[in-house]
Amino acid sequence: MTFCNLIRHKKRKKDVSASGIVALKHFLLTKFLKMIGKLIASGFGDFLNLFYPDPCLLCQNSLQNGEELICTACRLQLPETGQHRGDALMAGLTKFAGKVPVEFVYAYLYFTKRGKTQRLIHALKYRGHKEVGHLLGRWYGYQLKTDNQLNEHIDLIVSVPLHPAKLRQRGYNQSDWIARGLSEVLEIPWSDRALTRSQYTISQTGKDRMERWENVSNVFQVGEPDLVANKRILLVDDVLTTGATLEACTATLLAANSRSVGIITAAATR
Repeated sequence: MTFCNLIRHKKRKKDVSASGIVALKHFLLTKFLKMIGKLIASGFGDFLNLFYPDPCLLCQNSLQNGEELICTACRLQLPETGQHRGDALMAGLTKFAGKVPVEFVYAYLYFTKRGKTQRLIHALKYRGHKEVGHLLGRWYGYQLKTDNQLNEHIDLIVSVPLHPAKLRQRGYNQSDWIARGLSEVLEIPWSDRALTRSQYTISQTGKDRMERWENVSNVFQVGEPDLVANKRILLVDDVLTTGATLEACTATLLAANSRSVGIITAAATR
């Protein structure tokens, strides 16, 4: 290598090294600015919450640190059924006696007109607060995991589906969000594809049991048979009233060779 070539070779190495250093500096600066941006955004959110805290969905009082959607005072007033611990255990099962075999029927809260539970369910279904379903699912999941180790006896969580038209109208399936919360805490897989709803049915509100059954019979199908075959299924819905919808879903799952079906709802009428 001649002296001139050697000089040019060293210059190229120096240029490459310099460009590498510039690129590294740019990368580190970008990461630093992103981190600062996140810290500012987080701090600004905390600052706003200090002066304008979110209100409780039930009483509208300001939420305190650690509270989520519902303040502690209102949470303590929620009418829990205790069914998973054996309190009023047969209340849910009697709705399905002689119709379809179910392993258990647990509801987290009692549903009464103009009560706190009704207001929560209405916020979940009609006011766009899908996070209420996730929260209730998590809260009940912790109780189920602690009190009766339900997670050891279930293979798959399945939510009651909405018709695609209703899903587009509402933007989400409220039962999916309850199921997600349960799945997160119980560490059990959840699927929104196991059941499908092929017919659009009018609201069940105000119908008696026979009318509800006629409204939902033959409207559910198994979306993926291999997903539910020989599985112990936990079927999840928002409110248990007459049980017609859950009965139809249970019959569909058992006909697809599910090993067993248990039922959990966020709420149930007395």
